[in-house]
Amino acid sequence: MPAKAPPSAASTLALETAMGAAPTPLRMATSALGEAGSKESLARLNDAMAELKALAIQPLVDRIVACLNASRFQEGAEWAIKALEKDEQNGFVWYLLAIAFERNGDFSSSITAYETALRLLPDHAEIANDLGRLAYRIGMKPQAEKLFRHYLARFPGHPEGSNNLACVLRDEMRFDEAIELLRPAIVSSPQTPMLWNTMGTIVAELGDFDNAETFFKEAIRLEPDFCKAIYNLGNARLSQGDPEGALPLCERALELVEAEDERQMMRLSRSTILITLGRIGEGWDEYEARLHPAFADVTHFVIDKPVWTPGEDIGGKSLLVIGEQGLGDEILFGNVLQDVAEALGPEGHLTIAVEPRLVPLFQRSFPEATVGAHATYAKGGRTYRVMPFLENAPPVDAWTPIASLLRQHRRSVSAFPARPSFLKADPARVAHWRKVLESAPAGPKVGLLWKSAIVANARHRFFSPFDRWAPVLATPGVTFVNLQYGDCSEELAKAERDFGVKIWNPPGIDLKQDLDEVAALSSAMDLVLGFSNATFNIAAACGAPAWLITVPGAWPRLGTFEYPWYPQVRTFVTPTLSDWTEVMDQTAAALGEFAEAHAER
Repeated sequence: MPAKAPPSAASTLALETAMGAAPTPLRMATSALGEAGSKESLARLNDAMAELKALAIQPLVDRIVACLNASRFQEGAEWAIKALEKDEQNGFVWYLLAIAFERNGDFSSSITAYETALRLLPDHAEIANDLGRLAYRIGMKPQAEKLFRHYLARFPGHPEGSNNLACVLRDEMRFDEAIELLRPAIVSSPQTPMLWNTMGTIVAELGDFDNAETFFKEAIRLEPDFCKAIYNLGNARLSQGDPEGALPLCERALELVEAEDERQMMRLSRSTILITLGRIGEGWDEYEARLHPAFADVTHFVIDKPVWTPGEDIGGKSLLVIGEQGLGDEILFGNVLQDVAEALGPEGHLTIAVEPRLVPLFQRSFPEATVGAHATYAKGGRTYRVMPFLENAPPVDAWTPIASLLRQHRRSVSAFPARPSFLKADPARVAHWRKVLESAPAGPKVGLLWKSAIVANARHRFFSPFDRWAPVLATPGVTFVNLQYGDCSEELAKAERDFGVKIWNPPGIDLKQDLDEVAALSSAMDLVLGFSNATFNIAAACGAPAWLITVPGAWPRLGTFEYPWYPQVRTFVTPTLSDWTEVMDQTAAALGEFAEAHAER
């Protein structure tokens, strides 16, 4: 007979997800069921240790457990190290040390301690579950899957293990496997709210928000104060274009949440809801949650200078602005840099750190500034950003992440200037590409973008399947030019085979790496059309005519049907997330009119 699994504590957290807000689109954020060191799990561990004969270090163990129960994690780790000095082969103490390290935020040391505990106590499958949860938390998904399967092998069908493994499968977009794993778990444990909530997140990933709401509501019925299900229900409402309905749910979840990392994730979600509602200044203030040390995806900026704060006079000073988040975000937030340069004045100096591929474009656009590349690395489950070029750059008085500048300079839609562009493509290369495009078939040249290279964090839901482009690609009199970076050979072949449309490939350019050339090529187009990815942002920031296909609840629209970051952009908004038919038909009709007007000219 299989072993009887330890009972799950009702107060602990699951690898349930929050489809909530992020600096970029809505993403899944997760935490783990069986929070390391819960009072229930520590009590079970004490029971297990009591079965050992002559546990000479029991007084030390009691001190460790007392510290963990009192949330004195650093002290607990110190007592665990003292215990291991007396008995370094005690797997239980290694387990307690792992818990102390994890709860104190030292993930690298925690993983080592968990691995040691599991080696010494191979039959204690709960360690595998905890180690899997930590591996999941820091992005080690394959390792997490193996550990959760180890736990389920010992405790088949256990709701905790099923839930955690389902979250890994969902994040790897193995949705059918995740559903097949959760379905029997729900049948066996229908009163377990986390299973309903996790099933809701999977269904939401598939774009079925009506059914997702059903699952979230059932989780809330079973546990009325289940903060994550409340939060997820709010984000489902936001994804369907109902920010008014999303906000009170997010705020209710914030009243209930206990874990600090989840609180910051929910604050970040609330910030984007506020921005979507047009409460832009409040939204940017709350957006600072992305920088909180407890936020799971926080980037630690390695620089020993004061941090600029809104309202601080920077006239005549030297300010370092550091790009953050994704490549497209660095460009989007670059909208504010001209304002910063003006605030610094002729006696001040602007230094900009951006992704290496963006350095030439930003240096040309801000010739008086010092522009260099930042570098990012991961260590111990944390992300660090450094600026190596500062060694040979003018000294700086203060620094700021680029998005924090929005708190002062972009607190309303009216604060966004009607500048035709804020980045500058190389004029000689623009002329070059205009000449090259003459060799393409006749008709207006429409650069096409249909996907992102990033598929994690639910981003795939914000891009239509390529099949849905059929009515747009059927527009007569248009030459479609491939601007899509990454491997798109399958889509190019499909367009020619199934739609009878040859998408022209520009010669001699790496659309992923040669971003300065991408800026020039985009600026040579008659129109750039597609979804928001890095290339779209480059094109729009350089002032290229651009049409954006977007979804309800997309916070960068700032509660409008325009795109204030780039005033020339025309938007086409889906009625609901993943309902692509109507918006593609509208885009195709507009493109037909565009082609006719171009022919008349």
